[in-house]
This record gives sequence, C-alpha cells and structure tokens, in this order.
Amino acid sequence: MCVPIMFLLLGFTLLVPFGCAPPPNDIQAPASSEADEPYRKQRLLMVELIRRRGVRDERVLEAMRKVERHRFVPPSQARLAYEDGPLPIGHGQTISQPYIVAYMTEAAEVSEHERVLEIGTGSGYQAAILGQLAKEVYTIEIIPELAERARQTLRELGYKNVHVRTGNGYLGWPEHAPYDAIVVTAAPDEVPQTLVDQLAVDGRMVVPVGTVWQEMMIITKTKTGLVTKKTIPVSFVPMTGKPPR
Repeated sequence: MCVPIMFLLLGFTLLVPFGCAPPPNDIQAPASSEADEPYRKQRLLMVELIRRRGVRDERVLEAMRKVERHRFVPPSQARLAYEDGPLPIGHGQTISQPYIVAYMTEAAEVSEHERVLEIGTGSGYQAAILGQLAKEVYTIEIIPELAERARQTLRELGYKNVHVRTGNGYLGWPEHAPYDAIVVTAAPDEVPQTLVDQLAVDGRMVVPVGTVWQEMMIITKTKTGLVTKKTIPVSFVPMTGKPPR
C-alpha cells in the first residue's frame, strides 16, 4: 500500500518490459454491473496510460481493464478511482497507484497455474488483479478492519480463488507454501527471511525495501541462491508486525 508521495513517481517509465503473453481464454472476471458502466471509459483510459508508461504484459493490462477499482475505495473516492494515484482507504493506509500495481504484477510474472502470496491486502485491489492471473492467491492484512472489508468486497465480486487472512505478514502463510510468486505491498527495512523461505525455487518476489524511500526489488530464488534486481525508487507505508525470532 503506497502513500500519496507516490504521485512523484509519474515521471518514471519501465524501460525494460517483462515477458509478454496473450491473455488465456480461461480468465474469468466478474461481470460488469450496470453501475460500473459510467466508469468503464475511465478504466480503459487508465490502462492506456499504464501501457504507455511501459507495462507491456497483455494479461496484466487485461486484468486491469476488468477489475473495478472503484469498488475497492470508499464511496467518497469513487470519482477519483481511475486517476493514476493512490487514495486513502482509512486506518492510515492507501490503495496503491494503478501504475505501481501493474508494474509489480508484471514483475511477478504470474501464470494461471501458480500460487501467489500477497503481504498487505489493504483494500483488496492488488489481490483482485492477482486473482485474475493466478490459480490461487493468499493475502495477509494486519489491520482487522481492512482485512474484513477486503474479504467482503472480494466475496461480493466473486473472487473464489482469493483467500484473506488477518495477521502478521512477516510470518507469511506457511500452510500453503511454497509460493511461485510473492508480492509485498508494504515496505520492510530488509527482505524478510521468512518470506524467502516460503518462496519456491524459480519463484519471484517483488518487494519495496527501505525506510522513507525504498527501492523496488525483484528477487528470483534459484537452486543456488537469490538473484536480486533493484529497479525504481518508490515510497510505501512501512510493513508492520514483527519478524519471527
């Protein structure tokens, strides 16, 4: 979950696109409701902006076209839902900037047969995007009120493959490990070893690491160790909870 300072990131462009693939025929999105129609054009324009900024994976772009972002923000913020910026969702948290959601999703390289762990459910929007692409998504939120709200929204929209847990993200969700991808939407001071342990070999972790400003890291776990790539500067809310001792 990024903070409003992420508006400063509008000048950054992803110069090296990740692997692209056509959308699979079995992506199932909840049908757009009548109430969604006023937002459809805005959503398509939002995705076009994201595409122009460098996100090229068509499966990711299609997921962004389908997921109704206005359903994941407070009603008072719905008219702003398709602007490319973060929005407050209560409890000092935000829904991430759409470009950053798309960027992290593309970096995770999720396929339709994979299991994904998300740390920091927030509104549930990132989990919904991942739910369009993965077989199963397990997402953890430490703030009970946000976890319950996200759980309810995802249930109402028909995301049966997205599972929400209230808890400490530093612990991960070991019962369903190993994960093919892990997406962390809050910033730890350093990469949590517990999450590395729950990542499958050849799995990818996308995580902002640092304090006030962070660097986005894309970590691939190999049979011989970790391959880490630092990409763009970002600013996310701190990852709360405590690492296990």
